[in-house]
Amino acid sequence: MKYYGFWRSLAACRVRIALALKGINAEEISVNLMQGEQLKPDYRAVNPLAVVPSLVLDEGGTPLFESMAIIEYLDETRPQPQLLPRDPKGRARVRGLAQIVACEGHPLLVPRVRNYLEKVLNVDEAARTKWCQHWLMEALMAVESHLAKEKETGRFCHGDSPTLADICVTTQVFGARFFNCDTAPVPTVMKIFEQCMKIEAFDKSHPLKQPGAPRELKH
Repeated sequence: MKYYGFWRSLAACRVRIALALKGINAEEISVNLMQGEQLKPDYRAVNPLAVVPSLVLDEGGTPLFESMAIIEYLDETRPQPQLLPRDPKGRARVRGLAQIVACEGHPLLVPRVRNYLEKVLNVDEAARTKWCQHWLMEALMAVESHLAKEKETGRFCHGDSPTLADICVTTQVFGARFFNCDTAPVPTVMKIFEQCMKIEAFDKSHPLKQPGAPRELKH
């Protein structure tokens, strides 16, 4: 099993956490997004959109792509620990919380968007940082609104064990910290984040604990 990721990628981090929770060993191959390695033909042959993560299950097999699809595949084929509830309503809630991050917030932060802002629209670094801070917190505050008032919230986003929602929310908090966001407005999110970080699979998957990560992060 080969897993294509990058230390800084929040989407890749989601899959890294899921692999760790499931106890699955995969060879991680770094695709340096900051140096444009994702644009090279050999990686486009794996993922035509030139993004990470991608997961190759066997030699010559069709790669899996998109973090949410990969994680659901892992959950369906390695059901313990379970990352989606058994009941349809619970699954819908967990998927909804996860998608606030993965589908609404995070896509506005990825390198190809920031590069477009810089190189095509001539948006300077300070403005790009404000852009990222805004969309990071928009997603987290929407999640907070659900978590703070809904009875299904427990020690984690849904009940008392981590789910797909916790994986996505945790990585969004990583992003918020990268961009020096004030997370005081999302106390429920942060309480759950701290619970997640007590779990080894979350802690060891932190972007700054990966090979190639710098000691100090620059935007």
